[in-house]
Amino acid sequence: MLIIGIIVFGVLVGGLAQMVLGRKMASVNWTMAVVSGLVGSFVGGLLVSLLAGDGLSFRPSGLIGSFVGALIVTLIWQYFDRRGSNAKSGKSRTR
Repeated sequence: MLIIGIIVFGVLVGGLAQMVLGRKMASVNWTMAVVSGLVGSFVGGLLVSLLAGDGLSFRPSGLIGSFVGALIVTLIWQYFDRRGSNAKSGKSRTR
C-alpha cells in the first residue's frame, strides 16, 4: 500500500511541476510526471529532509523538497527534449 501511495504522490508532484512550468492539464506528459515526481521526490525530499534534520520522517520539508526536486528534474528533461528535437529538425544554435 505504501508503494502505491508513493507512486500516486510522485505522479501528482510531477504533474504539478509541469503545470507550474507552463503546461496545461490536458497536455501533461504523464510519463514525465511519473519519472520526475518519483526521482524528484526521492532526491529532493530525501536531501531536504536530511539537511533540515527531520530524518526520514514525513514532514513538510520533505514535501517541499519533493516538489522542488520534481521541478528540477522536469526542467532538465524539457531541456534535453527540446535539444534533441532541434537536432532532429536540423536547427542549429550558432551565432
